[in-house]
Amino acid sequence: MDILGYSSYGWLPCALYLLLLVILTLRTKGSTESKLFSGFIQAAIFVILLIHGVQLHNSVFTDQGFVFGFAQDLSLIAWVGLAFYWFQSWFLPISSLRWLALIFAMICAFLPTVFPGALISPKAVSDPWFKAHFIVATMAVGLLSLAAMHAMLMSIQDRALHRQLAIIPNSRPAQWLEDLPPLMTMESLLFNLLYVGFVLLSLTVFSGLLFSQTLFGRPLVFDHKTVFALLSWILFAGLLIARWRVGLRGRMAVRWVLSAYTALLLAYVGSRFVMEVILQKSVNS
Repeated sequence: MDILGYSSYGWLPCALYLLLLVILTLRTKGSTESKLFSGFIQAAIFVILLIHGVQLHNSVFTDQGFVFGFAQDLSLIAWVGLAFYWFQSWFLPISSLRWLALIFAMICAFLPTVFPGALISPKAVSDPWFKAHFIVATMAVGLLSLAAMHAMLMSIQDRALHRQLAIIPNSRPAQWLEDLPPLMTMESLLFNLLYVGFVLLSLTVFSGLLFSQTLFGRPLVFDHKTVFALLSWILFAGLLIARWRVGLRGRMAVRWVLSAYTALLLAYVGSRFVMEVILQKSVNS
């Protein structure tokens, strides 16, 4: 991996995300973003996403094989979440998600430089079925990560409206909250994210269950990853059914989203974190 004469550039996406956050922080408090400034930020996010994406692809799909770990997983999730944000921000009023998405991406982009992962399989790189499953799974978790951030924003907004949060008037947090769309609009946007994310998650879970031998070279094993993935799918399915049947909304819907997302993270990130960091072992499955 060479860029600009450096042998490794894993630090570059993190540094660029940080620079962009500094630029956003220096914007005059209380001022409205001009179209020129908004266009610059959108263009900058797009360029950083390209650099981050190339770096991720080259570090995961290597000449030696498929290299992966919890840090690469989180970095991919953050990349997909920010990419979905960038695309949808052209059409929907979700600029309030920008800070969370950028901070999450900055932190997760740095993790692979500290935790390089392990060689999972020398053959998976050339298997189109595995690649398709991997891409869909990453898209599902990334989009649902964006939905979880959106749910956290709704929780903060709801508590601020009910004066359960002490926020200094005319401060940056106060301005940030004022810029949020109404809670009804936020809720509608949340479920739009969840509908698409659930479809992708369904493809991920059931392709893994039905084609485990083809995808992973082993028969289906009901380990903790499978259990948490199914639990997450059931929770998201229950949430969407409750929304359809009884109009579930508000704090209960937010808590349900965050619970389902926690199970999803435990399925796709938790095991690798325990094995690589807590137990200081590499995962080979």
